[in-house]
Amino acid sequence: MSADTTAHPARLRLAIAAAILALAGLMAAAFAGSPARAAGARGMDWAGAAKPVIVLEHGAWADASSWDGVIKILTREGFTVYAPPNPLRGLAPDAAYLHDFLTGNAALAGRPVVLAGHSYGGAVITDAAAGDPQVKALVYVDAFIPARGESIGALLARPQGAGSCIGGNPAQVFNPVPFPGAPKGDADLYLQPGKFPGCFASGLSTTQAAVLAATQRPLVASAATDVSGTPAWKTIPSWAVVGTADKVIPPALLTFMAHRAHARITDINAGHLSLISNPGAVARVIVQAAWATR
Repeated sequence: MSADTTAHPARLRLAIAAAILALAGLMAAAFAGSPARAAGARGMDWAGAAKPVIVLEHGAWADASSWDGVIKILTREGFTVYAPPNPLRGLAPDAAYLHDFLTGNAALAGRPVVLAGHSYGGAVITDAAAGDPQVKALVYVDAFIPARGESIGALLARPQGAGSCIGGNPAQVFNPVPFPGAPKGDADLYLQPGKFPGCFASGLSTTQAAVLAATQRPLVASAATDVSGTPAWKTIPSWAVVGTADKVIPPALLTFMAHRAHARITDINAGHLSLISNPGAVARVIVQAAWATR
């Protein structure tokens, strides 16, 4: 038997092993390119458990379209997703609106819910989910997580809130606009256009920031001093996405609130609008919360 003939089986085994390793590498790269799929939502064995519905609450100076990138990923992973409008009329009416959407919506009846809120939307979900047994998980995305009796203004006034780019002289931050039926001294607050690039929309392109400034929805001024009721995070497990480059709600404040709520924290290198700049990372956390509801 020649040396070549003897060595052939060894070479064949090496070739097969190399092919298997190459295929494994390609599969790993494919999954790494899809953050939500890396979480395995479609491949998860729900073991007969109902797959939760995802409800997304936007924040101030934005609308539900801020969740577009996250929604595309979650729906591709087989989740039913809703992103109802946030009226931005004050914490109590906004929370009541969302609570009624959750409890009075026949499409959600009997189904577990994962509720996510961005920025001011975090304060809204904190009140809206209190006492709702269908809400199984809360996800805070660069969001306020108030305790009972706290307002978003009081939270920003904490030492951890120092340096917020929407702090300081309100006349240099907001454009107040009257609205019909407004209580005396109240108004709709629009962010001044100059507060979008480098502040509210830091990390996004100049074009994106300009579009967001033009399409912003105002928050009523009194919402800054509205106090939260019994926080849902006292009884509902929570997750938090902390943008380490957030200039609206400083990372120190985001982290303080998340720790206080005993939230599972995910830090990402993003500004205040991580749901737009990093939708895959945000979707991954929401999928993790959904998986924990089994």
